Amino acid sequence: MVSRSGNRDLVTQHRSRHAGFALKHLPPLAYIRSFEAAARHLSFTRAADELNLTQAAVSNHVRALEDFIGRPLFQRTPRSLVLTEVGSAYLPALRQALSQLDAATESILAAPRPQRVVVACPMSLAENWLPARIAGFRHAHPEIDVVIHGTIWSDTSEQIADLCICIWHEDQVSEPATKLRDETLAMICAPSLLDDPDGLRSPQDVARFGLIHVLGRQEFWHVFAQTYGVSNLNLEGGLKTDASNIALELAVQGLGCAVTLRSLAETYIRRGLLIEPFPRMMASPWSYYIRDGDAHQSRASRSLRTWLVDHARLI
Repeated sequence: MVSRSGNRDLVTQHRSRHAGFALKHLPPLAYIRSFEAAARHLSFTRAADELNLTQAAVSNHVRALEDFIGRPLFQRTPRSLVLTEVGSAYLPALRQALSQLDAATESILAAPRPQRVVVACPMSLAENWLPARIAGFRHAHPEIDVVIHGTIWSDTSEQIADLCICIWHEDQVSEPATKLRDETLAMICAPSLLDDPDGLRSPQDVARFGLIHVLGRQEFWHVFAQTYGVSNLNLEGGLKTDASNIALELAVQGLGCAVTLRSLAETYIRRGLLIEPFPRMMASPWSYYIRDGDAHQSRASRSLRTWLVDHARLI
């Protein structure tokens, strides 16, 4: 049990810690709640039961409050408590303050909480394809915030994501996921490669301008060669990079031709930075899939997932 002198020390320490604050003359809230409950029940035992405290804790809180204000709040008898004149005068104001505090807290808890969806998405898709879809979603759902984590290869940010967009080969799909669209490939190059008299005129001319390879996606050029019947390509030579966006930027500079997923090339083509000189449908063995992340699924994340699937094919 804490002694009366111990209570004074606690109060002194409390006042010292809070001496720099504007509310330095307010006693701890726990003291006030214990006093109010004890005054309502006129019993430390019943107040302790209500507050889920021990009888000794409630008694010590009240004694500490009495020490804090320097006046007794109860007359203690062997069988009951009686409010003193000071206690009776103090109680109504405390009850009003507690009621206002409870109401303010309840209003905060009842207020709509901000909704947020975290999306883990390959960096190349996040920079090219995803923004237009997010723009439409935000227009339709301005109350939902979206956080995009651009991932590179295997990225641990997927562990905190509500939704994950992954790129998988058609032979590697093993997890429950939804394909966003049937991907096709686009062979693209800078418009300047077509300007010269000796410029790019046919698929066979591609060999003269060089190939840009995305490491891990070299089979794209094999698909191109097979689709167009081109046999003069050096499928091992040329510029190489491990990022599709870098391949696109190299192509913009006229450093060669690249074959990428159409989802990534669309933005560059619309902006006139790249062109597709020989448009033809080339099915891609790689596609993007969307799946639920490791985070708890919310109504907001389900809304965004549905939106992305429904609008995946829009250009």
